[in-house]
Amino acid sequence: MSETSMSVQLDRGDDPNSMGRIALIMAFASLGALLLLAAPIVAIQLQQQLKFSPSQTGDLFAVELGATALASIPALYWVRRINLRKAALSLGLIYVVGNAISVFLTTFETLIVVRGVTSFAGGSLMVLSMMLAAQARNRDRMFGYWTVGQLALGAIGLATLPLLFSAFGIAAFYLSMGVLMALSILLVRYLPPRPLQSPTNRVEAQTAPPVNVTKVVIALVACLLFYVGLISVWTFMGGFAEAAGIAPEATSLYLALATAIGVATPIAAISVGGALNRRVVLVGGYGVMVIGVALLVNVEGAVRFVICALAIKAAWGWVLPFLMSTLGDLDPLGRASNLANLGIAGGLAIGPFVAGRIVEATGGFNALIFLALPTIVASLVLIVLSQPRRSKPDSVADSTRMARPSNIT
Repeated sequence: MSETSMSVQLDRGDDPNSMGRIALIMAFASLGALLLLAAPIVAIQLQQQLKFSPSQTGDLFAVELGATALASIPALYWVRRINLRKAALSLGLIYVVGNAISVFLTTFETLIVVRGVTSFAGGSLMVLSMMLAAQARNRDRMFGYWTVGQLALGAIGLATLPLLFSAFGIAAFYLSMGVLMALSILLVRYLPPRPLQSPTNRVEAQTAPPVNVTKVVIALVACLLFYVGLISVWTFMGGFAEAAGIAPEATSLYLALATAIGVATPIAAISVGGALNRRVVLVGGYGVMVIGVALLVNVEGAVRFVICALAIKAAWGWVLPFLMSTLGDLDPLGRASNLANLGIAGGLAIGPFVAGRIVEATGGFNALIFLALPTIVASLVLIVLSQPRRSKPDSVADSTRMARPSNIT
């Protein structure tokens, strides 16, 4: 039987590189990250409509993102023991119901509980998307798609949520997430109707070197620090804009523009995935982010603010696929990618928690920059040190497989 006919006979949920699988990964990843991407305007809306203080806003984000992080721990167990279609459907329904309930909540105490449960379900689906991406033949490219979905939805959210907030309040945000997840659940048919299995390429699995636990730990710490530095600034970009004399409506437009343009960088990462030295592309991306954050010191006027936002978003979209594919290369079975969610969401929880208190203590936003810069630089050093000793050129290694009809990446 020819290889083509064998591919046709595969269940659509068994192909780790199919278009349906890519769509599912992008959908689950983008909804899991939407709060992060829309954080600047969501934070402003919470403070204006529900009268949350900066520390309460930071605490709410910390609980949501912390719950997303904790989802990684049980996922180590259930993804390899439970039918993935049924698990994803159940988690998706919890996410939909949680967002529906959030629409009607107005107090900090009740909202923080419901958002924690809802985010745990969303984080579980995020973990699943990361482990699925780690099983693709070209991980640089698949994590590029993973990032594109997040930034694209973030750009749409930043552009449309201000209008929705003016008409419906913060409920518009939660309702939108619930509706989008209800639609995304339709993609579960592209999951295998069984627990997640190890990659089918047994030759590659048998010849792969043993997992370097030290490097995995270093890479996970790099993920955590990257997001601590990033989110501590990004959450309060609206505050930087207000201090620079920029109106809230203009701020939303500028951030949406930066996010939309930032989509180009993970697309570029997809096109060069595996073809360039990963250390070089990581240093370049981190360098742009450092410049963008540093320019926020005493930022004045729209032009400089937009430059900062563009630099941060462009670097974010460029670095993330290569950061994630590093973990995928260190452990092709996907366990490190699972734990990456713990590091990433842990950083996302710590960042707002610390940043909100810094803003209240100092009465300004410049102090956040002096938290973010050394944290980002430390992340760069660690992720460079954690690179596999022999980097696998995916674009070359996969060239003999690219002719297969089912191979999309």
